Amino acid sequence: MDFSLLLTNFSKHISLTISEQNYVVSLLEYKKINAKDFFLKQGEICNHSVFVINGCLRGYTIDSNGVEHVLNFAPADWWIGDLYSLLSQRPGILNIEAMMDSEVVLLSKNNQEKLYTKVPKFERFFRIITENSLVSFQQRLNDNLSLSAQERYLKFCKTYPQLINSIPQKQIAAYIGVTPEFLSKLRAKYVKHKSIS
Repeated sequence: MDFSLLLTNFSKHISLTISEQNYVVSLLEYKKINAKDFFLKQGEICNHSVFVINGCLRGYTIDSNGVEHVLNFAPADWWIGDLYSLLSQRPGILNIEAMMDSEVVLLSKNNQEKLYTKVPKFERFFRIITENSLVSFQQRLNDNLSLSAQERYLKFCKTYPQLINSIPQKQIAAYIGVTPEFLSKLRAKYVKHKSIS
């Protein structure tokens, strides 16, 4: 298994020796997840941080009316997990599902603790990605309250450029909080605007 993408991801925030790289790799678990299969279901306890090597996962909730609300996507080179459940070890609120056949690397909570003890700089790495995740969720909440649907769509395009044409439009609609029909109009306007500019 080639862990180079993950090692490059680590190198964005910390510098690892060869022995440290080998140690972290020894703690990882490789997994294939078929399209539409779940990694985690609402109510289960999240015991792993998940790094996507290829494919795409999504995290979403379902409200009392059965409506899906997509909170985030995790394409290649992204991390995903139910942060609340992972940290509290309580039943989670997220469903995490593969949107296409995907390959992921799992780091269990127990192995993450071992990593902190043996290679303390990983505490810095996971603190940074946790902080980034919290900032992202707060920004998303603020965007949903203050931005127009068109502005939310443009922000989606900027955040996930690789997903614009590779995932179902209804998933993008669920992420920005509009109907698929309304999203079609937004996309048409966006394409027209791009062709003019």
